[in-house]
Amino acid sequence: MPGLFFICTYILSPGFGPAPPPFRFQDTQFLIPLKKIQLEILGLSSSQSQSGSFALILGEKGGNRRLPIIIGMFEAQSIAIQIEKISPNRPLTHDLFKSFAEHVHVVILEVVISDLKEGVFYSRIVCSDGATTFDIDARPSDAIAIGLRFGVPIYTVEGVLSEAGIILSDLDEAESEAEEDEDDEDDDNDTDSPRSSRAQPEPREPSGQVSLDELTKMLAQALEKEDYEKAAKIRDELNKRNG
Repeated sequence: MPGLFFICTYILSPGFGPAPPPFRFQDTQFLIPLKKIQLEILGLSSSQSQSGSFALILGEKGGNRRLPIIIGMFEAQSIAIQIEKISPNRPLTHDLFKSFAEHVHVVILEVVISDLKEGVFYSRIVCSDGATTFDIDARPSDAIAIGLRFGVPIYTVEGVLSEAGIILSDLDEAESEAEEDEDDEDDDNDTDSPRSSRAQPEPREPSGQVSLDELTKMLAQALEKEDYEKAAKIRDELNKRNG
């Protein structure tokens, strides 16, 4: 039956007919929902280690953890302009995205910093056209800049915050321990002579020769100076040692 053979060949051969749509795991109904943690923007400062970069500090809403993310100059400017409610003379790229989305009747529902792989953050912009909900892969800096323009919440998941977050309660304890150690050292010194004022040492870069106690003190110093970028490096070194 040559006709049947031709039909089977047409269906099974990859060279004939339209290709089936690619399988996307997020389209299935078997997704296990992850608990989302809402974040808020706490600050934006220039990076001390990377020229032209900025540190965006996100904080756990109602919690004591901080999530520092290094972003580019353009994205930092776009975020700062929106936070300060400044209207540029001409629309920026993220303003253009908002105008286009509104023109095609697409709204942004939320922004999720969803993953951290090899030190790189990944995020998703969750959108809706009224009939379906879909997400777009984006850098966290772009996702947050767009999310601010739509006034939507920013979330992350526990895995990201546990791996890259900084816990303030641990830092307060580290600061207390560091102050106690300094007091003990002062008590051992001769009290007859007046003490000279000592400038607080700058937190150094972590290295394999630094002890865990010293790393803890350096972490406290970095957080006291609000140097979240250096604190993140020290935190990574502590996690590496403890792991």
